Amino acid sequence: MRTRVKICGITRRQDAEFAIEMGADALGLVFYAPSPRAVTIAQAQQIIAGLPPFVSIVALFVDANPEQVHMCLKSMKIDILQFHGDESPEYCEQFDRPYLKAIRMRDDINLTKLAADYRSASALLLDSYQAGIPGGTGQVFDWSMIQDIDKPIILAGGLTVENVAQAIKQVNPYAIDVSGGVEQSKGIKDEQKIIAFMQEVVNG
Repeated sequence: MRTRVKICGITRRQDAEFAIEMGADALGLVFYAPSPRAVTIAQAQQIIAGLPPFVSIVALFVDANPEQVHMCLKSMKIDILQFHGDESPEYCEQFDRPYLKAIRMRDDINLTKLAADYRSASALLLDSYQAGIPGGTGQVFDWSMIQDIDKPIILAGGLTVENVAQAIKQVNPYAIDVSGGVEQSKGIKDEQKIIAFMQEVVNG
């Protein structure tokens, strides 16, 4: 089974179009104002308007007011929600939309319990832990911490062209999530890095 790819932190229409052209399965839009990759609803609408079919649009939130999430859902076509904070299962389920729950991989994480707690999630997204930073750290966590769970795994955290093939070989995730690893600067994607990254995924 091929490994699917989500390119997150899209802030420009041209980056969205190029990511799709290179074979990305999903695009991530960050609705978390403190992030350097954050977009407004108006910016997001311009980015995704008229994109071709069969590419999932993922909206990322961090402990957002539910009204903010509802506003995004009303304003544009969002396929999947991604919750990157301390949201409870009940919070995640209230929007009646497929969702991913991000898990920051600390030493004391029990993935089996979390997979049961978030049984309604479409997948668990495993990211690096750094105190005070909900994601996008650019840091790789110890992949040997990942337990076998009855839930698709999306691997994130510091993935680059140099390590993604090894990550796929070792973890065998359903999908991988990359942001900083294909950027020239925060929020601005690098076409050559996207090309090389996607090639490594295919080879991996």
